[in-house]
Amino acid sequence: MDELAEQFESHREHLNRVAYRMLGSTGEAEDAVQEAWLRLGRSDADAVANLGGWLTTVVARVCLDLLRARRARREQAAGAWLPEPVVSVDEGPEEQALLADSVGVALLVVLETLTPAERLAFVLHDMFAVPFSEIGEILERSPDAVRQLASRARRRVRSGAPIPDATVARQRELVDAFLAASRAGDFDALVALLDPDVVFRVRGGRAHPATARGPEAVARTILTRGAPFARLGRPALVNGAPGVLVGPLEAPISVVAFTVARGRIASVDVIASPTIGH
Repeated sequence: MDELAEQFESHREHLNRVAYRMLGSTGEAEDAVQEAWLRLGRSDADAVANLGGWLTTVVARVCLDLLRARRARREQAAGAWLPEPVVSVDEGPEEQALLADSVGVALLVVLETLTPAERLAFVLHDMFAVPFSEIGEILERSPDAVRQLASRARRRVRSGAPIPDATVARQRELVDAFLAASRAGDFDALVALLDPDVVFRVRGGRAHPATARGPEAVARTILTRGAPFARLGRPALVNGAPGVLVGPLEAPISVVAFTVARGRIASVDVIASPTIGH
């Protein structure tokens, strides 16, 4: 069992990455990975030729069931959904390296609009290069049907989640300017920082769900709803990208996640406690 546990631990990071992209919640992702460990313990591990592939399939099945249950519950729920972000206040070189392997809040928001089958097909194929034939076994569909699911999901993602600028310094520069303009109540400065297609979303805690689109509408919303908290914000990494933390890391009031694309801020996602992980 010790040897099996060591083998499982060698795959844990990968499994957590798969589960978080599927579920958008660190807590649910950890539960899905733990369930895979329990199922491995009840299986004939010696008969498993490819342990990594077997565990990925198990985690994917668990996540699929969780997504289907979540979708059924949410059919009667109102308001926007935002994922549980991963927050760090240390922006050293090691933390900035997470940008290369992070999944932004804006992307997770778009993934949540997909059907469970579309999300599974996109995450496993486009993010982890799992063949359509293997995904088809999980979904009980043909490889061609899975290819179509992934294609539909890919179109949604491309239209709804802008590709972030890769330069960390430029991202942080714009986020800092956003904070300064918010604190100063400078409407024109905020508008100048925002992409023409910018979207603002707020969700979680006691906050009333809200969405605004376009530079002027977003700037007005920020100055109306965000000004009291702007002075409390401090730089942080939110899902591996420059963001803002409001309150202490141990008990945050909220975090603000940004997507910087085409040299401007393309999305602003405010996630209020208790939907925050670190």
